[in-house]
Parts: sequence; structure tokens; C-alpha cells
Amino acid sequence: MCKCSDTLIPLPGVITAITEETPDVKTFRINAPEGGKLFEHMPGQCAMLCVPGVGEAMFSITSSPTNKEYQEFSIKRCGELTNCLHGLSVGDMVTVRGPYGNHFPVESELKGKDLIFIAGGIGLAPLRSVINYVADNRADYGNVDIVYGSRSMDDLVRYQEITEEWAKRERTNVYLTIDRPQDGWNGHVGFVPSYVKELNLNAAATVLLCGPPIMIKFVLAGLLELGFSKERIYTTLELRMKCGVGKCGRCNIGSKYVCKDGPVFKFTQIDELPDEF
Repeated sequence: MCKCSDTLIPLPGVITAITEETPDVKTFRINAPEGGKLFEHMPGQCAMLCVPGVGEAMFSITSSPTNKEYQEFSIKRCGELTNCLHGLSVGDMVTVRGPYGNHFPVESELKGKDLIFIAGGIGLAPLRSVINYVADNRADYGNVDIVYGSRSMDDLVRYQEITEEWAKRERTNVYLTIDRPQDGWNGHVGFVPSYVKELNLNAAATVLLCGPPIMIKFVLAGLLELGFSKERIYTTLELRMKCGVGKCGRCNIGSKYVCKDGPVFKFTQIDELPDEF
């Protein structure tokens, strides 16, 4: 494993496994050429993946830092680089640099708390690292509720892991929903914001929230109606990260640079940002 602290230096990585999660999402397992992880990270941090000659972009590290064997990235196909990544095979090489950004405060503010994870679509990716970190340090945290929704059953990322692992963990409840009825689906049907209000979750818990902006907007409004405090609600703005080191300025929002001050923010911090956000 590289011990270099210079996150600008790209490290060669080999794809050792690819899981097709949904029609447009794949999870890539990446190792150092000699085996093991490329670098250490914390839940919520990101890394820059590059296909030489094609381009590079920032992605959340979806595996937990407690996993010492490899790192994983769940990537949605949505452009030239991601199309190229989706065309790669086990054994192909990429370059990776990181980690970038801050992380969810799993060692401080989240410790000892009841936690609620709320995700929509590919928004589960950055939260998966935290969920598995909490599971691997279970005695340090209270009850865990996971609310996750997507357009259809086929669009639920990590479905097997959710149903066969997360749902069976101690003091953990999993609530899945899809937007519209579908043959073969016997679970809840409806949008995530409405489902959150139906569940009447513990308003004293700490919430980690990630998904499409419109989902976040309505989930946040519902949580506030239920008595949750913005001081105990976290989200990640990793999609706004570009260079990762505060040099290009493309992630700037008012006085904040998402890559330097985030990507993890409390909603009280987001309230201080200008209307351009």
C-alpha cells in the first residue's frame, strides 16, 4: 500500500472484480498491482479515477475503511468516462488518486447515536461506506434505520447486500421502496420523502442523507416537520467536487469550497451558503 501523502500523484490500480448492480450502475473493486488497498480513507471520502487518454472524475469510495483488502466504487453510466469505465473488464488498469475531502464524523459526533440513513438511487453509494463501518464497529453506535428507494426494483443498488446482510444485522431496520408498482415486488411502493414521513422515525436520531437534489429537498422538509434538527442531519455534495484540492474553483459556493470544506456538511452549514446553491 502506498504511504505517500501527496494525493495529486496517480497510483496504478487493477480492477479485480466487477458487479453489475443495475442496468446502468456497476461496482468496481480495485487493488494495488501488488495486492491490497491503494491508500487508507474514511467514510464519505472520494477519489479521482482516471482512464488514461479518456479522462478522470471524482467518485465516492463505497467500501468501508475497515475493509483492508480492496476499495470499491459504484459508478453510474452517464457520460464518456463512465461509459468507458463500464466497458472495462477484470484485469484492466486505471489510475486512482486520493483520498479527497472530509468524512462523516464516525469517530466523534456520530458515536453512541441512533443513526438513520436515507438514500435515493445512486445516493446509496457514499452512504454504504458509513453503513458498513458502523456494522464493523457495532458497539460504538445505537440503533440503525436504513431507508432506501429507487425508480424500480431493478434500480436498487447493492440489493443482495441490503437484503442478505444489512437486514439481518443486530439493531438494524431496513426499509425499501420503489416509485411505482412492479411485478415481483411485494414491498413498499412510493417516493422516499413520503415513506420517511410514514415511518415516523425517531426524531432524536442523527440522519445521513444522500440522493437526487429534489429528493433531498422534500426529505429534509419532511424531517423538519417530524421534529428533526438540521444540526443532526448530514449530507454529501461530492458531485460538485472537481479537482479535489481547491485550485480550479469549480466547486466554490460562497465562501466554501466543497473539495476543501466538504463534501460532508451539516444542513446548518448548507443554510449559510448563498442562494446560488
